[in-house]
Amino acid sequence: MTVPGRRSSTFSRLLRHGFTDPSGAERLLDLPELAALRGDSVLLDALGATADPDLALRGLVRLVEAQPETERQTLTTTLLSAKPFRDRLLGVLGASEALADHLARHPKDWEALVTYEAADLHPGVTEFERGLAEAADPVALRVAYRRCLLGIAARDVCGTTDVAQTAAELADLATATLRAALAIARAAEPADAALCRLAVIAMGKCGGHELNYVSDVDVIFVGEPAEGADEAKALQAATRLASHLMRICSETTVEGTIWPVDANLRPEGRNGPLVRTLSSHLAYYQRWAKTWEFQALLKARAVAGDPELGSAYVDAVSPLVWQAAERENFVTDVQAMRRRVVDNIPVDRVDRELKLGPGGLRDVEFAVQLLQLVHGRSDATLHSGSTLDALAALAAGGYVGRADAAQLDEAYRFLRAMEHRIQLYRLRRTHLVPEGEGDLRRLGRSLGLRTDPVATLDKEWRRHASVVRRLHEKIFYRPLLDAVAQLAPGETRLSPKAAGQRLEALGYADPVAALRHLEALASGVSRKAAIQRTLLPVLLGWFADSADPDAGLLGFRKVSDALGKTPWYLRLLRDEGAAAENLARVLSAGRLAPDLLLRAPEAVAILGDPEGLRPRGRDHLEPEVLAAVGRADDAEQAVAAARGVRRRELFRTAAADLIDSYGTEDSPRTSDPGVLVDRVGEAVTDLNAATLAGALRAAVRAEWGDELPTRFAVIGMGRFGGHELGYGSDADVLFVHEPRPGVDEQEAARAANRVVTEMRRLLQLPTTDPPLLIDADLRPEGRNGPLVRTLASYEAYYRRWSLVWESQALLRASPMAGDPELGRRFIELVDPLRYPAEGLGEDAVREIRRLKARMESERLPRGADPTLHAKLGRGGLSDVEWTVQLLQMRHGWAEPGLRTTRTRAALSAAHAAGLIPAEETQTLDEAWVLATRVRNAVMLVRGRPGDTFPSDPRELAAVGRYLGYAPGHVGEMVDDYRRITRRARAVVDELFYGD
Repeated sequence: MTVPGRRSSTFSRLLRHGFTDPSGAERLLDLPELAALRGDSVLLDALGATADPDLALRGLVRLVEAQPETERQTLTTTLLSAKPFRDRLLGVLGASEALADHLARHPKDWEALVTYEAADLHPGVTEFERGLAEAADPVALRVAYRRCLLGIAARDVCGTTDVAQTAAELADLATATLRAALAIARAAEPADAALCRLAVIAMGKCGGHELNYVSDVDVIFVGEPAEGADEAKALQAATRLASHLMRICSETTVEGTIWPVDANLRPEGRNGPLVRTLSSHLAYYQRWAKTWEFQALLKARAVAGDPELGSAYVDAVSPLVWQAAERENFVTDVQAMRRRVVDNIPVDRVDRELKLGPGGLRDVEFAVQLLQLVHGRSDATLHSGSTLDALAALAAGGYVGRADAAQLDEAYRFLRAMEHRIQLYRLRRTHLVPEGEGDLRRLGRSLGLRTDPVATLDKEWRRHASVVRRLHEKIFYRPLLDAVAQLAPGETRLSPKAAGQRLEALGYADPVAALRHLEALASGVSRKAAIQRTLLPVLLGWFADSADPDAGLLGFRKVSDALGKTPWYLRLLRDEGAAAENLARVLSAGRLAPDLLLRAPEAVAILGDPEGLRPRGRDHLEPEVLAAVGRADDAEQAVAAARGVRRRELFRTAAADLIDSYGTEDSPRTSDPGVLVDRVGEAVTDLNAATLAGALRAAVRAEWGDELPTRFAVIGMGRFGGHELGYGSDADVLFVHEPRPGVDEQEAARAANRVVTEMRRLLQLPTTDPPLLIDADLRPEGRNGPLVRTLASYEAYYRRWSLVWESQALLRASPMAGDPELGRRFIELVDPLRYPAEGLGEDAVREIRRLKARMESERLPRGADPTLHAKLGRGGLSDVEWTVQLLQMRHGWAEPGLRTTRTRAALSAAHAAGLIPAEETQTLDEAWVLATRVRNAVMLVRGRPGDTFPSDPRELAAVGRYLGYAPGHVGEMVDDYRRITRRARAVVDELFYGD
């Protein structure tokens, strides 16, 4: 009798044995059906050892209740007397609600768990075929399948088999099931069976002998006519048999389903015929197959139907698999396949994905399969469909480091065990880790985690996923370093040939040179070599993810040669997580940024500072430049210092642009390209303006000391005045001066001209820093006019002689350096010209249109494709800018928002003023941003300016990566450019040339 207010002793014992609902368990144990078991402590101990004692007890009650009364005592007596049976039965009931349901529906099936002969411990296909032999219809096949599954699950949860053996048994059961299903289909259609030979080829996890509890079973069907049969009729008959086999396994009956049979890995996928002849398969693979299809064929295994035909298929396709790495597009395909497919996983599921999430099963499987494809062509020991067997073979052959392979093996086994237990619970196909506390507790306990199972499971799962994340890329590259470095005793070296094959497969065009660089970087016993051996496996992966891995590796060698003895450099890369990845992105994305960096390698420090990539504004740059100029001994030293600051800031801007365009592991690529364009334009404009200010100060100080005899200002024009400079843009300027009081006008003019001449000379002196070219051709009278005018001279010229194109050019005028008051007065002078009162007259509009048409016909370079020229081509920069500028000149007098030198701001203001509809505004803006990005990309990639896409395939691919296109998609990039600019030109025709 229980004292009121106190727990019964049974309640406390149940709690100690892991029950979460001891009150409910107590009620179940009090049921008359369990009278024979109630008092036996052995039962409680066995229940407490299961993954979910409450679930196990409920399943046991259902099983006992389902027994005929005459059989009930047999079950309970066996349960108490036979420990192996007790552990197996309760282990299954505590791990699988679905198998408990099966036992309740088929109460005699518990007997399948009673006796285990030696052969029962590790059954194969033959034993499973015996277990399914009496199934003559789909319903009976499901019952027999579940009965066999009971044995597999029992061995699994009791630890008789490990995760690899369990997966192999599940694959063998699937093989036996496919054979039984084919037999049922053939018996139903004997005429079809007589017409054809049909072989079933297992693919995927079934083919690899590593199946899950619940998984699609991937297959390919091969058919041939029986002797004397017509081929077409035989294939029709084989297709009917194959379809019937699929329905037998996949359809839902009163006993549920077995698993879906998926034939979509066949040639042409679901659009191709379900059954083909062997010759048809081979013709497809030799001519049309993609790299991923050969990757899939790694696991092809004949499992059912005509054994001779199945073997012939495997023998025929196997050589093709091992030649895949020699295919023309293998590198591009591999780079595309190596990209994470996480985008397809809903955001709320990424963190729970065991298979496709970061550090998931797919990472291990893909890495192993890729290494098999690369090295299996010359090493038959790697020809295995099993992930774990292949991983062991890769380690034995030196293709993967032994320690890395051991860690991956352990992580893969743990993740597969989690997947098995999750699916076993309800026999549902899922790869998601559950969220409920009870589900996580059962899952943790099923894996042997009994102390705080929920927290321990999460910790272990994260640990193993982290190992996979860290190693799945590194295992491609670490053996490459071992090939050129000292190895620990017992390790196997990757041969130079194998190392070359791997580098080639990862996109390195010159693997011999790459190995030379690796040897130079990683050999030796110095601290520098040791740190670089740690860094390089990761860096090589980032280089391989770019359009030019060779350039990235060469650049890294040059930077390391320059800075390798500097303590902070290697410490920065080792300890600042982002610095190494940022450096890899910058070095492998094109020529401009590495060239800028290699002229002063210490700028690499910028890449490790979170704020280091943020462009510095003119208010910071100009004081720094002027201070450097003030410290210099002469004008040439002064401008060299200013140009050094410009080079550093150009590198900062280019590096930030590349990193944001590519994205990093921790930071996705910037989604709005307009933000990147604006940032580059503003940054390059600011640093050029600061450089001009420094050159002006240096030129003045060298001859006149602190003050020039005339007030002097530099007015930015074109893209410079519009704050829209690209990396390769010249600085379009006008020079204006005004004699100081008491200074002779001729003396002032001579001084102003000497200053301009000296500034241009200093900024173009041959040095390691990029020159800043000054272009003053937009001045009155163009090249025939004086370089410098007084403000009064400008006023007289514009009042008397100004042409409409000059007024249009002045839309971009903005003071950039020199006397700010003089610059302001110049802008006051030109405002009425560029924003004429009441707008432009019709004659002026016609003149602008005539000039634009003439420019289109005369200025486009000979042979250039007008649909791809970013500046002068259809829908390019010129089209958009002239359209916007015409609107500014017609309406700027009335709309203050239009009075801006920036194209995008003016376009936005035109929309706000109701001058352009939203859709057309968006069309023009998108085209302008894209054309600007193309020009920036060409300069970044080639190191010299250009207005059209490069013809070199590697350079074109690099432009594509900068613009956000994956490898192999440059055709899509060019098509998109033509489509976007074609739409923009249609808007230009309406707004610029229309009325």
